[in-house]
Amino acid sequence: MEQRIQKFFAGFCSRRTADAYIAAGRVTVNGVTAIPGQKADLEKDIILLDGKAIPGIDQDNQDKMIYLMLNKPRGYVTTMSDERGRRTVLELIKTRTTAI
Repeated sequence: MEQRIQKFFAGFCSRRTADAYIAAGRVTVNGVTAIPGQKADLEKDIILLDGKAIPGIDQDNQDKMIYLMLNKPRGYVTTMSDERGRRTVLELIKTRTTAI
């Protein structure tokens, strides 16, 4: 299924950071430098960041990916890290994924 390239970076970095990587020419799709807004399909396309696979993406076996749905409680922010030291939803997921 085709999606915007930025979405493939979920879990590795924010979409804004992914946009910055793409704008800087660090992302390639099938060996060609990606452009902002470009779409790709993991079943057909190879997406690389600085010539390496994006961490967390198993392009050969997408079926192994786990998707979680989370109702974010109050007091948590939706980000990978917070410069203000607030609690993030990643903390909630890390404590529970060991049981999965």
